[in-house]
Amino acid sequence: MKKSMGLFVALLLVTGVLWAGGQSEAEAGREKVTFLFWPGPESEAMQKVLDAYNADQGIKDNVEVEMLLFSRQGFYDKLLADMAAGSTEFDLNLVTTYSLGRYAPYLEPLDSYVTSDPGKTFIPATLNSLALDGKQYGVPTDVSLHFTIYRKDLMHRLLTDASWKSSYTAIAQKYLGKKLSPKDPAQWDWDDYLATTLFFTKSINPESPTTFGTVLQLKNLIFNIMIWQSTMVSNGGNWMDEAGNITINSPEAKRGLEIYQMIIDNKATPPGSLNYEFAESNEAFKAGQVASMLQWNAAYSTLTNPDDSPSVYDKIGVAPLPAGSLGHRTHVHSLGIGMNAASIHKAAAGKFVDYLFSDKAMEIYGRAGGSPPASMVLSSLADIRPEFPTVAEYLERYAYVVNGGTADYAVPVYEVMAEEFSAVWSGDQSIDTALAHTEQRMKESIHK
Repeated sequence: MKKSMGLFVALLLVTGVLWAGGQSEAEAGREKVTFLFWPGPESEAMQKVLDAYNADQGIKDNVEVEMLLFSRQGFYDKLLADMAAGSTEFDLNLVTTYSLGRYAPYLEPLDSYVTSDPGKTFIPATLNSLALDGKQYGVPTDVSLHFTIYRKDLMHRLLTDASWKSSYTAIAQKYLGKKLSPKDPAQWDWDDYLATTLFFTKSINPESPTTFGTVLQLKNLIFNIMIWQSTMVSNGGNWMDEAGNITINSPEAKRGLEIYQMIIDNKATPPGSLNYEFAESNEAFKAGQVASMLQWNAAYSTLTNPDDSPSVYDKIGVAPLPAGSLGHRTHVHSLGIGMNAASIHKAAAGKFVDYLFSDKAMEIYGRAGGSPPASMVLSSLADIRPEFPTVAEYLERYAYVVNGGTADYAVPVYEVMAEEFSAVWSGDQSIDTALAHTEQRMKESIHK
């Protein structure tokens, strides 16, 4: 055993980590596969899948899968260190879209272990989110994408009240130079989003029932860039072209930054937005401060829960992110399961991987609280997760992974964008300067 893994196991014992599930005498001859995960709702849901597998298909496969938990804090750094050291203490482990490239040298491609067509179960964009250089490195088990979340009561009045409609058109003409009329949020383009945001900002429209039209997530954080970049991609922009040429310093990226800048300059987002991410934006929405926001799909359950969001739970509407010249788009990334290339139980682990690629496994996972990106499962669980059919629709119609989004340089590039663009949003540098800096720093990150 590698020295680093010895410390790892010690930590597991100290923190009360345990091997999930007991071993009966009847199971004694089965080949053991160890699955490294972290504590939380994902592992609790996945344990249900392991239990089902071990009680049925695992017996036929002569395989038993056990879960090993390690703290979320420092999980990926520790995982990378152990995999790079060639640890054989675990056979399967977590992978994510944006860090896939860092782990790929130590992961076993899964393609040869899968007996079914993954494309019949999983939405293609989510399979792509865990693929690199034509190889599938992970089973996507939880998916994250973006919604426009809005107040249905406010949008209904905007679409039906003649006085509000007249004011809306006047505000659009004054601030955007366009004579716009209110639209249903499902039909918004970025100008509609801006006009609606300005209309629902009290400093611009004293009759607005909300203080701010929207809430932007502007903290220097890679996850906030993942939301912003749909302003660019929906208009045809990307990190780089298909040949690998960096294209971030583009009119499409500039347009995306200008959309945010107009909202900031007109004080249409709360003043604390520079320190906001997911949680703070949710709180602003729950408090009735804003009329709409661009947010992660994970927010839906909380915002529609009467106990968590008593003021707005019955007023929540969902639409795709506003459209650009290419239509609606949403970033997507996945949490998934990969295989340790150093595993000494690859064949057995591959049997469980094959099971994970099935509708049956993903339905168990979804019913237990996961968000599996499998079309049939998302549609069939609408009774317990009302947003799932919308998730399926948006993944199939609008989802993208930016060029380079699964490469080993993905996180460093996101970090560069977060640093440079947050400097724009705080007023410390111009959009043109930020794009030029980002282009240069991307070249350094990618080609070093």
